[in-house]
Amino acid sequence: MSAEKLTFEDFQPGRRFALGPKLVLAEEIIEFAQEFDPQPMHLDEAAGRASILGGLAASGWHTSSMLMRMMADSYILDALCEGAPGIDLMEWRKPVLAGDTLQGYSTVLEARPMRSRPGMGIAKFRHEVENQRGELVCLSENSVMIRMRPEITA
Repeated sequence: MSAEKLTFEDFQPGRRFALGPKLVLAEEIIEFAQEFDPQPMHLDEAAGRASILGGLAASGWHTSSMLMRMMADSYILDALCEGAPGIDLMEWRKPVLAGDTLQGYSTVLEARPMRSRPGMGIAKFRHEVENQRGELVCLSENSVMIRMRPEITA
């Protein structure tokens, strides 16, 4: 464990971590859809325009994956994170279209030591992702298990 990494104690309620920006390319929308969600509106611009989404749109699962990458780049890879027990909320509020730029925040809602795992805490986050027009495209909440500072657990 590195002393330079963020620990549970660094994730106090109210702390915000910036996410993005992330430019969404048509090629990545299609590539993700071909492998994981091959619906027409995710594979073809004309089909996307003809759908209620209004253009070539990322799958909601692709949006969630991009959120995960933004979280990893913002704080997860710089912290002693040990994974997540699940997702409490995942809402795709607006379509993410080719050419959109995503950004937002992860905010710590609550943090508590884990009774079942001494030396670990659990922090609950709310993630809000907007497009370049300031429209909320994704809202999510989940908890993350994070190691405490070694001197706290010794």
